[in-house]
Amino acid sequence: MRQAIRRGAAFGAATLAALTLLVAAPAYAHNYLVESTPLEGDTLTVLPDEFSVTTNDTLLDLAGDGGGFAIQILDSSGGYYGDGCFTIRDSTLSTGATLGEAGDYRMLWQLVSADGHTVSDEIDFTWEPDADQTISDPLSGPPACGGGTLEESTPPADATDPAQDDADSDAAAANAGTVVLVGGAVALVLVAGVAIFLITAKRNKDEKDES
Repeated sequence: MRQAIRRGAAFGAATLAALTLLVAAPAYAHNYLVESTPLEGDTLTVLPDEFSVTTNDTLLDLAGDGGGFAIQILDSSGGYYGDGCFTIRDSTLSTGATLGEAGDYRMLWQLVSADGHTVSDEIDFTWEPDADQTISDPLSGPPACGGGTLEESTPPADATDPAQDDADSDAAAANAGTVVLVGGAVALVLVAGVAIFLITAKRNKDEKDES
């Protein structure tokens, strides 16, 4: 009985140590959507102050230039609306609100989450403006902040984005750190199990020798 108690206590201590390591590891997880304007399936009759998405955690803008972020509004014919400018505030990505004729619209969004990975999705909504709303003309391509469209100002194909490279490096480092911590915890449990087995085997042998 005493041997069983000792084995259980030793294994429990090893498991507790492993769990402590896992809990201490940073919770690197993708941000997820918690709020938006508009909501999925909404019918708008009045333009909001802005279109926005809010996530559960702070957005990662390492270079401060919005690399990896975008928010775009399209109608059912593929026309784009807005000026292409956006704002990053803590966990919220937003852009000014403009729309055209009544109909179905989509809000496309992409952001860099706290773990360094990009997250994207779309929100479908309907626009039924009342008589007082301003109607805007669509653009043929995604708007570029400052004027024109992104298609008109696309950089050469071999151009690289230093901000995105930095984000990718940070994400790789975060993932590597998590793997090391988890691997260390697993290894600790395995080592403890082997040690308990060897100790138990030796004690059993000693008891047989004494008897």
